[in-house]
Amino acid sequence: MKIACILVFAILAIVKMASLAAAQNLPSGPNMKEFDGSVAIAPPITPIILPDKPMPQNPKVFDKKFIAVMGTLAGSEVMRFTPHKLVLDNEYAAGAPWVTHVPDNKNLIGKYGAIFAAEMLLTYELKKPHSWLPGDKYIRKFWWAYPAVMTAINIKNGVKSIRTQAPADAECPPEYAQYCQ
Repeated sequence: MKIACILVFAILAIVKMASLAAAQNLPSGPNMKEFDGSVAIAPPITPIILPDKPMPQNPKVFDKKFIAVMGTLAGSEVMRFTPHKLVLDNEYAAGAPWVTHVPDNKNLIGKYGAIFAAEMLLTYELKKPHSWLPGDKYIRKFWWAYPAVMTAINIKNGVKSIRTQAPADAECPPEYAQYCQ
């Protein structure tokens, strides 16, 4: 504690000496006023000049198109996630040896939510203008390509999970005999 007090005192003393040295080296002029031996600087008054036309604003990234595209991607993520979870639940309940446990809903929602958040951030960064990036105009034109491709992949995986069937050589339980043909 004693060292901290000494350091603070030393820093304050250095700042005070630097400000006094800077004040002594200033030239005197009409903007200088002297009070009791200390020097105070009055800033010159300059009028504020407003531009004739308003400054260009950055284009909106979160517009209707962005919300629609990301909503479609979120729907396809749900279509992939839900049937896959139901297939795992049914296979585990049927005693399938390749399903040792069913993941908890909270863990899956957290994992897939983080993936969707990363996809949304990526799409946001693709759509946002970047002055330092060469070819940014072309990248921003095709910001929707990644979500469109991922939507198609998620729908394909969801349909594949929906069409999951039991193996052909598996026994059919008597209560499901009408469906096993």
